[in-house]
Amino acid sequence: MLSFRQEFIRFAIEQKVLCFGEFKTKAGRMSPYFFNAGLFNDGNSLRRLTQFYAQAIVASNVQFDMLYGPAYKGIPLAAGTAIALAESGRNIPYCFNRKEAKDHGEGGSTVGADLKGNVLIIDDVISAGTSVRESITLIKAAGATPAAAVIALDRMELGPVSRELGGLSAVQEVTKNYNIPVIAIATLDDLLEYLQSDQEAGKYLEQVKSYREQYGVKHA
Repeated sequence: MLSFRQEFIRFAIEQKVLCFGEFKTKAGRMSPYFFNAGLFNDGNSLRRLTQFYAQAIVASNVQFDMLYGPAYKGIPLAAGTAIALAESGRNIPYCFNRKEAKDHGEGGSTVGADLKGNVLIIDDVISAGTSVRESITLIKAAGATPAAAVIALDRMELGPVSRELGGLSAVQEVTKNYNIPVIAIATLDDLLEYLQSDQEAGKYLEQVKSYREQYGVKHA
């Protein structure tokens, strides 16, 4: 039986969210695969996606009191994950931020439950870490504690500058700079494991493996 991580990889491929070919990254590299979480764009795929988020959270054993989704991509992810956790027996409050603070009605810079306790940040990916940094600042300003960040896929890839300096991936930098774990539903290593076992997608194994060797961090 496939683990939920392997099931997630298969699901992402079936939804054409995870594609193979030649794709130019923001860093100017030619990547043999591309992951676009924005293509989980209907009710059923979002439901399934957030069930995977809930599974990853439970498997991590991280202690938390609520969920926070940074606008805009994190909003449906946090809401959907809260529903998935509730369906599994844990009813958790959630909130998300406004891009601009509201000065009328209920006001404030967040919508939903009050930010308090240990907060899980729910997002799609970590590229430069900007979204996580802004989220942590907002959470701490409210007197709450960032507990962890949860993402869909960790590419385990060094940035151009980090590679030259023998440094860290974007995910590792978040962990180091903010002292919080980053929980991924799946990583590049999980993708490689899937490619080794799947006959159809397996034809891309050597390309992805080569890319991992060239640009990947040594350890997740």
